[in-house]
This record gives sequence, structure tokens and C-alpha cells, in this order.
Amino acid sequence: MSTNPMIPWEDRPAGSTDVMWRYSQNPVIGRYQIPTSNSIFNSAVVPFGDGFAGVFRCDNKAVQMNIFAGFSKDGINWDINHEPIVFQAGNTDMIESDYKYDPRVTFIEDRYWVTWCNGYHGPTIGIAYTFDFKEFFQCENAFLPFNRNGVLFPEKIDGKYAMLSRPSDNGHTPFGDIYISYSPDMKYWGEHRCVMKVTPFPESAWQCTKIGAGSVPIKTKDGWLEFYHGVINTCNGFRYSMGAALLDLEDPSKVLYRTQPYLLAPAAPYELVGDVPNVVFPCAALCDGEKVAVYYGAADTVVGMAFGHLQEIIDFIKNNSI
Repeated sequence: MSTNPMIPWEDRPAGSTDVMWRYSQNPVIGRYQIPTSNSIFNSAVVPFGDGFAGVFRCDNKAVQMNIFAGFSKDGINWDINHEPIVFQAGNTDMIESDYKYDPRVTFIEDRYWVTWCNGYHGPTIGIAYTFDFKEFFQCENAFLPFNRNGVLFPEKIDGKYAMLSRPSDNGHTPFGDIYISYSPDMKYWGEHRCVMKVTPFPESAWQCTKIGAGSVPIKTKDGWLEFYHGVINTCNGFRYSMGAALLDLEDPSKVLYRTQPYLLAPAAPYELVGDVPNVVFPCAALCDGEKVAVYYGAADTVVGMAFGHLQEIIDFIKNNSI
């Protein structure tokens, strides 16, 4: 478990009034950071030991999707393994997978849990655990295909594990709402409830086509803070931006507040141009109780960071809610 290292941070730029701002040295992880990679993006980071560990989506030069472990002392400069994670059997003997992408990681009780989009007759949610980011143990898939954006809560809700997800189709989904599901044992999942739906156009157009859970929720006195992505289908294709919501602490299927304006949208060159242009896709958030650092995939090519003050973000959500 982490000894609570200082999270990465950079002060708001002079003259800026943005609630969240980009790291001036973005991207923090380039597309060719390991020898085989075509792109590294949509990756997850957690405090670990006296630094940080992560699970990274690294598509290779055949554009095969897989996930890799990595480590960092400061959360900015990363050493990513050159070989993908090899899983051992956890609560199942089924290790079959056509692809793995878009991981999330959270610490619950005594271990780190990894979720990702797992290729098993179409995309579903894969689950694994690790104690050291060296050995990983794969568990049963959470849901039937098709599903994406599986994000675990960092503690049990009413004695049960809880996960956000987005039921989808087998393609580049042109629709999608966020649901929550519960499990007594991280093997059998049920009690599926709708959390958030897309917004009607033009009330909040940036999230009118589909939405998906992003970072592991952060527990605050005002509710679970969840950074999520929203999508609009423009004449030039999908455009992904980042918003945030506050969910009820005891019943996270209840949305207390949800941003009408986005917090971050594609604007920097590395977000506008890449393998998939116009994408800001949050997958992880670090919080020390006052400051927040968000890791996001940019243009499905590289990893960027954005920063903000926790209370300012919460106030912005409350004051600009749908």
C-alpha cells in the first residue's frame, strides 16, 4: 500500500480562470515510450510504495491492444514494462482474451484491483487483482458483452463491491449511458441501476451522444466525485470531453450534481491531432484532500495531465449543474 507520496502538481497559470488546467509539459507519456508501441493512452495510476504504479494501454505497431504495468517516483516520469501483463488464474481458470484496453486501478482493502475492456466474444469488463504490480490474477469477467468503461468504487457500498460501466454494442458505440452494478464477491454481479443518461441536445451538447465513467470515484464530504467523459457526434466525428458529477455517498445511483459545461475539452495540439482526433478521455485521478491531478488519454495517442483544487471543482459542479 502507498505511503502517500506527494501527488504531481503545477500551479494554475498566471491569468487563467480555468477550474482545471493542463500540465505545461504535456504529454507526460509519449506514444513511443516503449519499443513496440504505436500509442500509449487511456491509462490508470495509483499511489504505490514511496511513489506510484500504473497499468497502461499500449497499442503496438500492429495496433493490437494490451495492458502493461509501470512505475514512477513522481507520477510524471514513468518506466513502463516492455512486455504486457501475463495473468494467472484468480477466481477463475478462464484467461481467454482477444484484447485488453482502457484500464482502471483502485486499492480496496488489501489489494489493487484492475478493470479493463476485455475482448471475450466482444468487449466486456475484465477484472484482476495484484499486490505488487508484478503478479496479476485474473478473475471472472463482470458482465456479458457488450460493455465498456468499468470503474470500481474504492470501497464497498453497503457491504458490496460497486462498479460503474457503460453497456454498449460491438462497434464504436454511437450511444451510451452510465450504470452501476454490485457484487458480494467480485465474481457475481447484479442489481444493475441506471446512474446517468446522455443529455438532450442542446441542453449540454458536449455530452448528448454518450457518456462513460472515467476515474475511480473520489470520496468527499459532498459526495463521490466522478470525472467522466461525454461525447458529441459532430460533422467531423465524435468529440470527447471531460465533465464531473457528485454521486450520493450511500446510494451512488443517485446523481446529486452534474456539470452542464465541460471541465476540459480538446484544444491542445496533442488532443486535436492523433490516431483518433478530438479526444480527452480521463482514466485516473489522484487527490491529496486539497489538490487533484487527472490523467487522461489525448487523441487516443498519448497521456496528458490536468490539475485543479478539490473544493473549486466541487463548487463548480454545484454551481453549474444540469
